[in-house]
Amino acid sequence: MRLLSIALVLLFTAGVAQAECSPETVTIRDGETVLNFTVDVADTPRERSRGLMFVEDLPRQSGMLFVFDRPRAVTFWMKNTLIPLDMLFVDRTGVVRHIHHEAIPHDETQIEGGDSVFAVLEINGGLARRYSLTVGAELRHPVFSDGPAAWPC
Repeated sequence: MRLLSIALVLLFTAGVAQAECSPETVTIRDGETVLNFTVDVADTPRERSRGLMFVEDLPRQSGMLFVFDRPRAVTFWMKNTLIPLDMLFVDRTGVVRHIHHEAIPHDETQIEGGDSVFAVLEINGGLARRYSLTVGAELRHPVFSDGPAAWPC
């Protein structure tokens, strides 16, 4: 009976760990802060070019994760984007390397993210500061599992 109980606990724990790392969720760890964001993944050129354009309201713990085929220099802009956004520019390991706070709706000024960007997480403007997110924070998501992830699934 004891072995059955241990097996059930292990099975449940494995299921919980797996549920925490899903394509629909990005988990951010920054010091003792751990946050979950429900995300849409933009991993094709068409999805990335559309992004969050024309979105009128983004739920607080939601966002969009832009994923590139390989790390590269990226720039973003806010053309046709109706809400302010924070942009977290992330390297191949899932580590935040740059944060652009409160990008201005409709602004066509280029926002540079750096030279080795693999992914960009866009969340509601002001949340990065509200949650004290900093460069060096780690993201957990399946897209970072193909390489040496800082916080693997």
